[in-house]
Amino acid sequence: MVRASCHCGAVVLDVAEAPREVTDCNCSICRRYGVLWAYYRPEQVEVRADNATNRYLTGERSIAFHRCGTCGCVTHWSASDPARDRMAVNARLMPPDILSRARVRRLDGAVTWRYLD
Repeated sequence: MVRASCHCGAVVLDVAEAPREVTDCNCSICRRYGVLWAYYRPEQVEVRADNATNRYLTGERSIAFHRCGTCGCVTHWSASDPARDRMAVNARLMPPDILSRARVRRLDGAVTWRYLD
């Protein structure tokens, strides 16, 4: 198990395993957030937030970005459609030694939605 948490500790995410790779996306929101996404199925992630997150839904409203209501760290995104079997955890909130072992893949989310490697 790997634990990720926001700066103040109000939001904690426990994930089943360390990510082998993370995604650095350059879409209009991800590049502003400066996140690295580690993808999981929702049942692989336990989110403990005690109602501490604020949500932001993007234009298509297909995913909700969550951030800590206290310190502001972007913690994860979840699918608006519960049938979608994918979510992402901000891997920058994981311990540095865990993140250093993951391959970073660059995704062109701004134009082509293809990985650049």
